[in-house]
Amino acid sequence: MIATPPLPPPAIEQPAPHQVSYGLVTGRAARGTLRVIVAANGRRLTSKPLRGRRFSLRVVLPIGDVSLRVTTVARDGRRSSRVVGEVFGLPAASRPRVVRGREDPVLTRRLRGLAREFSGTAGLYVQSLTGGSGAAWNAKARFPAASTLKLAIAATVLADHAGIPPPGSRVDALLREMIVPSDDAAANGLLVWLAGSTSAGAYRVNALMRSLGLVDTLMYGGYQTRSLSGIPVRVDEQPAFGAGKYTTAWDMTSLWRTIWLTSGGRGRLRATHPGFTPADARYLLWILAHVDDTPKLDRDVGDQRGVAVLHKAGWISSSRHDTGLVFWRGGVFVAGVMTWSSRGAGVSSDRLAGRVAALTLERLRRREG
Repeated sequence: MIATPPLPPPAIEQPAPHQVSYGLVTGRAARGTLRVIVAANGRRLTSKPLRGRRFSLRVVLPIGDVSLRVTTVARDGRRSSRVVGEVFGLPAASRPRVVRGREDPVLTRRLRGLAREFSGTAGLYVQSLTGGSGAAWNAKARFPAASTLKLAIAATVLADHAGIPPPGSRVDALLREMIVPSDDAAANGLLVWLAGSTSAGAYRVNALMRSLGLVDTLMYGGYQTRSLSGIPVRVDEQPAFGAGKYTTAWDMTSLWRTIWLTSGGRGRLRATHPGFTPADARYLLWILAHVDDTPKLDRDVGDQRGVAVLHKAGWISSSRHDTGLVFWRGGVFVAGVMTWSSRGAGVSSDRLAGRVAALTLERLRRREG
């Protein structure tokens, strides 16, 4: 008697390991497959009949780290599965799309109050990327950039790199070290990889920002090591600091927005730098989802169920910032909080970032559900 051969496992295209996912599951099943079943972290999400061999399904993923199992079933009952691990699930409502920004007067008034209570200079910008409403205060004022510009370095490196860096490769290791623990030596290594020196690499980073119309950011050399908005943005109070790296809340939130848009095949960065692909953006967002840092934007919302904060902070003695994306079941908003104080910036800056994120989330939940 001839044994029936096993059903070959499905080939999964999306999601991929080490990437974020908004719930799109695509791939190709073996001939004779009649049904596709998708489960995440051991819980079944959907079971759909299949005509042909290609499948494209939308599922609601848990927010956070996910192991996805795709099972195919043939007409004779044979089954086969493929597991995709190290995926970071994001809400389906946060799928990238372009929306027009508009000012929320209530949110503006509340954020202005928070900024004025801060004992130093602050720059704030928030906007719902799903509904468009948002607010700003002093968002065009330049602040010492510190490590916030490592996000721009990462985008420039990925735009230049042929495909996603293989896991364990030098560039992959440097990107993770630069983003997750915010290692300065790794940032310098990537600047050198880009153009042969930290100064030449910084020039490339500046060129990427200029191509996006972000003219209030300067990547000035490397790091010192030890060993379209409808929301008004302006300068209300400019901190006094010397020469060096600088950026604004507006520039950094704009960069976050275009990286998020690119993860869905949209946005200006995709147009100006075709080498920065949707897969690159999903990979970068996956790294950012695992940042190891003192709570800032995530200080008051990070432990809430169904909320994920992807962020990149920066700090020096006089300045302390955080910028990123806050996801919840109803969508996603971008937030940038920058602070400066001649007496030194510290925990009060972290508290401000946390309050801005919490207030914005509360307001958007009421407006957008």
